[in-house]
Amino acid sequence: MVKIRLKRMGAHKKPFYRIVAADARAPRDGKFIEEIGYYNPMTEPADVKIDEEKAKKWLGNGAQPTDTVKRLFKNSGIL
Repeated sequence: MVKIRLKRMGAHKKPFYRIVAADARAPRDGKFIEEIGYYNPMTEPADVKIDEEKAKKWLGNGAQPTDTVKRLFKNSGIL
């Protein structure tokens, strides 16, 4: 099963996330299939960039977004 989820990057106490499609069994920051975008909650307002085509392709193929990614998709108008 494929999940669309966040991969944590950045320094200690300065998180930065990449939105990736990954196998549900893979570790959070481990191997992923494809990068879809990024999310930086440290900026004001939060900086979000999502490749809409890739996101819709993965959702169409049955990938399940996590709750946070689902919220980001709704705010971006993808869902």
